[in-house]
Amino acid sequence: MASTGEVVAIIPARGASKGIPGKNIRILAGQPLIAHTIRHARESSLVDRVYVSTDDPEIAAVARSCGAEVIDRPEDLSTDTASSESALTHALEFLGANDIEPELVVFLQATSPIRRPDEIDRAIRALRDQDGDSLFSACRLEGFLWRNDSAGLRSFSYDHTARPRRQDAPEDLVENGSIYVFKPWVMLEHGNRLGGKIIAHRMSVSDSFQIDEPEDLALAESLLRSTPRKPAPSFENVRLLVLDFDGVMTDNRVLVDQEGREGVYCSRGDGFGIALLRETSVEVFVLSAEENPVVSARCKKLGIEVVQGCKRKLDKLKALLEDRGLSSSQVAYVGNDLNDLECMEWVGVPIAVANAEPALHEKGFWITTRVGGDGAVREVCDLIAASNREGRGR
Repeated sequence: MASTGEVVAIIPARGASKGIPGKNIRILAGQPLIAHTIRHARESSLVDRVYVSTDDPEIAAVARSCGAEVIDRPEDLSTDTASSESALTHALEFLGANDIEPELVVFLQATSPIRRPDEIDRAIRALRDQDGDSLFSACRLEGFLWRNDSAGLRSFSYDHTARPRRQDAPEDLVENGSIYVFKPWVMLEHGNRLGGKIIAHRMSVSDSFQIDEPEDLALAESLLRSTPRKPAPSFENVRLLVLDFDGVMTDNRVLVDQEGREGVYCSRGDGFGIALLRETSVEVFVLSAEENPVVSARCKKLGIEVVQGCKRKLDKLKALLEDRGLSSSQVAYVGNDLNDLECMEWVGVPIAVANAEPALHEKGFWITTRVGGDGAVREVCDLIAASNREGRGR
């Protein structure tokens, strides 16, 4: 009887490597390079099987010792010119011959050894939640791009004669090669890892590092040892999301005109995430130390309650929970500065935005990949909403 509905991770790893001889089993942070990606796949709560496709006996031995199954790849699919698609197609044929018909294939590259513990699961959920057929991981490419080719040098991602503000520029994404997820039919019908409805899964720049040259190994080692990899907390019990305003819902800057009126930059994506989260019956509340009409205006537009001028945020938060009959364990709090610290240490799910004050990062709180005012709130909302949907499904 065929095994169906599973999520299968496939890690292609051929033996020959001209740039870095023996690259896939070179030691990185005390482990063979490929071991990092195998561990990421095995630690995923949504991946059922992990396979390494290789032509190399040493790589195969390392893969088995790390808990992966091995697909023996033919030599003609292991040359310098052989594509990853050819290895993936061969792997799907191998699975089919063994009565394994996966729902999804997660294609991971061993040359991307830096992923958050929950990164693969988040990518799989993104594909499912958005009804996608295939997905690629990417990082944002900041700045204004120029292209130099046979047509000459020209501004590529913007019109240099009408330079936009950075925050108004379109989002440019670069595939980082770390994670691809696709339905098997995409590969079998198109001979490509991407097809049908394509979804982008955003990762941080630091998590997008790839090893291509020998010197990259030392840089990757430094990143792995210096960056704590803490998995996302469980959001299933969260019934209230509390947000600081400045630096969380904004980028912590303020615009002041000649009349002294203040304005701030907010993310439309954050607003959409809040709207989606409220559909799951999770309440969203803003606690702000400042008192400013712009805070009221933004929260009114989003349809969420706000209390401003909180000198002691924790006192207000405790009163808020008492009114709603909630415990501190049912609260997620997102902060960015020292006046959020008391609340964050008291709630069940404390979260610091990526650009929060270093003192908050040092506390061991979970840290978003996005910065305040630029997707951090959306990131948290998506995770809470996904956890609530999964909880209802059980």
